[in-house]
Amino acid sequence: DFIPEIIKTELDATLFDFEIKYTTSKGHGFLIGKEAIEKKIDIVCAVGGDGTVHDVATSLIGSEVILAILPAGSGNGLARHMHIPLDLRKAVRCINSNYVIQMDTGRINNLAFLGIGGFGFDALIAKRFDEDTKRGFWMYVKHVLKEFFRFHPINFTIDTNGEVRNITALLCTIANTSEYGNGFIISPKSDPTDGKLEMVLLKPFSFWRIPFVANNYFKGKMQRPALSEVISFKSATIEMNTSLGHYDGEPSVVPNRVTIEVVPKSLYILIPKKI
Repeated sequence: DFIPEIIKTELDATLFDFEIKYTTSKGHGFLIGKEAIEKKIDIVCAVGGDGTVHDVATSLIGSEVILAILPAGSGNGLARHMHIPLDLRKAVRCINSNYVIQMDTGRINNLAFLGIGGFGFDALIAKRFDEDTKRGFWMYVKHVLKEFFRFHPINFTIDTNGEVRNITALLCTIANTSEYGNGFIISPKSDPTDGKLEMVLLKPFSFWRIPFVANNYFKGKMQRPALSEVISFKSATIEMNTSLGHYDGEPSVVPNRVTIEVVPKSLYILIPKKI
């Protein structure tokens, strides 16, 4: 396995001792994280994609243990937002710099997420991708094109800061960081250190607009106001006629009413040193 070899070669042995543990199933990373807290380990490094990072990191929220990431998944949304190198050798060297910040996390009905959660079309794509045996960017594209025609927009009743709105949308994304992964930037202004979350609502649109909408997201541009709305908030309640959600790309069944809140400065994370 080449990743342990990279770690042995690149990690600064004068700064760190390390032990490699392999996850055997979903949820195992969470248990490894909890064990690290009990043993007072300084840093737990998640090696994998957003699902693995989610598993490990949600166990560390509220603790003194620091999260590090070696991005080895298909999307790597959190790593990309934090400018953690996708080159694994460079990512290990980033750990050597030992530069740590505190980031906010999100909570949807007491279930934690790090970067992106949501309801609607993105949750359906997360479910289809999770069910697929193949991985990679083009699998996302395949599922988007396949599901777009048969997806029915969802009615959302949103209460943010006491203001109640009814909106019909394809998706309601809750963003702490900017992107799903693969450079697909859903919320360009999201900052996981500002004590707020963004709610991104994408309204129904014609199939022929898909290339233009996708182009804006990949370029990190805001969509036109007629097509999309972004609401910054600290806490919100959403009622909706769907039971499908996702947390950091991990599909989940959700109740028809959810409460969402930001948890400020709740996770220590190791990122590249700012110049």
